[in-house]
Amino acid sequence: MAFEEKQAWALAVIAVAGYALYVVLVLTGAAGRPLVDAPYVTPLLWTIGLGIVAGIVSGIWFGIAARDDGLQADERDREIGRFGDHVGQSFVVIGGVSAMALAVVEAPYFWIANVLYLSFVLSAVLGSLAKIALYRRGMA
Repeated sequence: MAFEEKQAWALAVIAVAGYALYVVLVLTGAAGRPLVDAPYVTPLLWTIGLGIVAGIVSGIWFGIAARDDGLQADERDREIGRFGDHVGQSFVVIGGVSAMALAVVEAPYFWIANVLYLSFVLSAVLGSLAKIALYRRGMA
């Protein structure tokens, strides 16, 4: 398995696990109150921060393993990486536009922040899944 495919798997798992933890923390913090009144900023910042650190650590880990195995990225890996990044970036754009629409209608900050966070998670997960699919099925 290529270093880039391993990294895609790791980022997808990290994003899903981090978001699941965030949802549990927010729902627990709501404790029967409306969601917009739940404390969300601290769990949001911690799960995003921990996700970034976990992504960096996994990249270093797989990078060292790839170097030790003598593996290097080739043109196919770069093409797959670009395609997966394009898929992921589209969800960041969708999330940005959605957050802007929520801001225009003066939605609570809770919903704006959560739309942005969800778009980042979808970007990471779907971009990673696109890369994994291309590694498994090949590029046409």
